Amino acid sequence: MNSFLQLSLTLAIILVMAKFAGYISLRLGQPSVLGELLVGVLLGPTLLNLLHLPFIENEHLAETIKELGELGVLLLMFIAGLELHIDELKQTRRVAAFSGVLGVIVPILMGWAIGALFGFERNESIFLGLTLAATSVSISAQTLMEMKVLRSRVGLSLLGAAVFDDILVILLLSLFFALAGGGGSLLDVALILGRMILFLSLSIAFGLFLLPGVVRWVRKQPVSQNTLTLAVIIMLFYGLAAELVGSMAAITGAFLAGLMFSRTAERENLEPRISALAYGFFVPIFFVDIGLEVNLGSLQSGLWFVLTIILVAILSKILGAGLGAKLGGLTWPESWQVGTGMISRGEVGLIVAAVGAQAGVLSQEVLSAIIAVVIVSTLVTPPALRFLLNQSASAAKRSLEKE
Repeated sequence: MNSFLQLSLTLAIILVMAKFAGYISLRLGQPSVLGELLVGVLLGPTLLNLLHLPFIENEHLAETIKELGELGVLLLMFIAGLELHIDELKQTRRVAAFSGVLGVIVPILMGWAIGALFGFERNESIFLGLTLAATSVSISAQTLMEMKVLRSRVGLSLLGAAVFDDILVILLLSLFFALAGGGGSLLDVALILGRMILFLSLSIAFGLFLLPGVVRWVRKQPVSQNTLTLAVIIMLFYGLAAELVGSMAAITGAFLAGLMFSRTAERENLEPRISALAYGFFVPIFFVDIGLEVNLGSLQSGLWFVLTIILVAILSKILGAGLGAKLGGLTWPESWQVGTGMISRGEVGLIVAAVGAQAGVLSQEVLSAIIAVVIVSTLVTPPALRFLLNQSASAAKRSLEKE
């Protein structure tokens, strides 16, 4: 087989296995990302080692799949920005701010400390904490919807805290790489912050004042999928500008592009089409590619590290986000519910870990440990959150009966 046929066959295998695993995962009450991640692990060096089978001779195959997966990351972050409903979150902004900020600071400090305890270099220890600071509440949101409490104070606080968490993690991620690559003097920091502010100012100004008019003009043109194509172009340019102008990660630009498009009249029409493009092809490749780089056999030598990281990942979010929610005005039961709902790292944790591994900041051993954290946190969050919500509902029912 020539190189193109090898690529075609590999992509077909990845997509078939990803969708099948996602279907099984959903049938078992878990998010599809968990199945896609696990099947990537099985297709990787842990078991089948797909990219190094005898009939695979294309030496650029792994790099091509990785780059397709990176497009999936940008689309994923664009969709994350596109789906934000900022107006709904204003009523819980105080709780969300405290919970989101402490839900980032506490995991970073605890992860940094654990990295130092196990003898990691400073940058890897800091980045480990940054990876643990990420959160993904899509799983928690599904649990809240099933229990019909998504629009409750806890539900809206949880969604708002996730917004603060995501924005802060992405900005800290960009600042980390900017400082790591550009030195650490006060002048360097000032220049980096200046470039960040310049990029954010220009991109937000374009998104607020020019983008709506551009969208309206493009929508009127007789071009197939005109708005979808415009969204992809804007996403790519925002990603480029984030890197070249703002010294920030490209995913920051993609996320910001989604935020800007969420304010346009085409948001409702764009969301299903961009999601079809992303989840139909690019995003599954990203999740499977993460698994392809993991060798679970390497975890045996660092089992204590993996178990420690999992424990820290769970406790740091409960303590950080939970205490933040309490400072924001929630009751203790509500605060622990918010903290528990923030445990899952999901796709956001994978994105941050993948960026670190690609940049050479995280070793494969640590990447494998983060994969274990994502799997365990994804499995733990729904039943734990459901238990706490049921406890509160039972307590409220008993209180009414006494009255």
